[in-house]
Amino acid sequence: MKTRKTFVGPKLRQLRKERDQTQAQMASALGLSATYINLLENNQRSLSVQVLMRLADVYGVDWRSLVEDGAPTQLADLRNALQDPVFGGVRPDLQELRAALDHCPTLTQNLLALHKTYRTLSEQMLNLVDSDNPETPRTLSASPEALVHDLFRRNRNYFDGIERSAEAFRKAGPEPNDELYWYLKTHIQDKLGIPVEIISIDDESDTLRYYDEKRRRLLLSEGFDHLNRMFQMAHVIGLIEFGDDFDALIDEAKITDPRGKARCRVELANYFAAAVLMPYAQFLKASRDCRYDLDHLAARFGVSFEQVCHRVTTLQREGAQGVPLFFMRIDKAGNVTKRFNATSFNLAEYGGACPRLDIHMCFRTPGRILPQFVEMPDGTRYFTINRTVDRPANGFRTQDQRLAVTLGCAIEHAREVIYGAHFQLSDEELVTPIGINCRLCPRAQCAQRAQQPIHLDLPIDEHRRGQTRFES
Repeated sequence: MKTRKTFVGPKLRQLRKERDQTQAQMASALGLSATYINLLENNQRSLSVQVLMRLADVYGVDWRSLVEDGAPTQLADLRNALQDPVFGGVRPDLQELRAALDHCPTLTQNLLALHKTYRTLSEQMLNLVDSDNPETPRTLSASPEALVHDLFRRNRNYFDGIERSAEAFRKAGPEPNDELYWYLKTHIQDKLGIPVEIISIDDESDTLRYYDEKRRRLLLSEGFDHLNRMFQMAHVIGLIEFGDDFDALIDEAKITDPRGKARCRVELANYFAAAVLMPYAQFLKASRDCRYDLDHLAARFGVSFEQVCHRVTTLQREGAQGVPLFFMRIDKAGNVTKRFNATSFNLAEYGGACPRLDIHMCFRTPGRILPQFVEMPDGTRYFTINRTVDRPANGFRTQDQRLAVTLGCAIEHAREVIYGAHFQLSDEELVTPIGINCRLCPRAQCAQRAQQPIHLDLPIDEHRRGQTRFES
């Protein structure tokens, strides 16, 4: 088994500069040579355990903050940011981007932060223009949904502490899935002292789940099916027993907005529930064995199709990784309602997704999986699968509350997914050119364009009509 080498050049340089030291001064403090410090800072030598421990002792830093590697995520984020039409001219190649991360980490982080603020401001300015009430106050703070996305993105869609807690909880219970409902309900009632009550849809028609903290009772609507009741009970167990762990992750991400914190707690509790119902090792093995057959996995673990889609995006444990996947969910109007991303794919944050994505076609064929190969403006290609999912319905007025989801991976992983196995990947006719959404897409000639792009002045010729009014 090969030992993984640890390179910490940029972080070591930043640590030294924060303390206003020269390489010679740091070398003296650590009992090393200045030449060796120079080699470490330039990633020409890997960091030994002894030197790592010495750094932690001398400078009082957490050694984990030095060795945690966020480079793949940062590289993808930097690459996506520089695809924005606001950056005209020739785009830097991957070698230049990696060099920027290696040698100018603070500069690149500031660039990403500036671009994120710029994107948020641009969207909010557009929302101001579109708003029916122009007096509605707006702020530059990120939306709760954006905070959730960024928290999960920063952790590559994987939270090891939550996974370990879920594994320990599950091991204390029964192995067969058909006994899990009893185990969860008994745990809540006997261990936590919280009665679980099924409430009539006539009594609480607008409530699907409610944990009454003061009266110490958990209410679940009879509108939930058996699978969703299990998920909701596991969710509540996560909130009650591991809420402090969730708060630590939120505090570490420096999220202070009350609504954002609440949304993050909800999604972290959902993560815990999914990890309980679909234990990591078993779920990863089953995913590989069936080549990510989502319906098979849903039946195998007694969960819903959407819950499986969420779970496969989280298989990012070091040394036991699944296919890196992104997930996006939209409503019938095309609004993005949820997104998780373990890839470099750039997901829409505001408004609708690209109309050329087949996720929009799903509503015509409910329950059927639609595969699609897509290409982003920067030339990167992905394989996606798209399908509708249903919401709990408890009467005539709540019928057909469908949403649609897309799950995708880089095209080089398409053969690992059963839905892409029979396609000829070299067939250019299979690939659909797409963008993030119309406001951010630089494609000048698109028959589906619905809005003028923010940063491009598309020519308008009064004597010619193109495929849309934006292309003449």
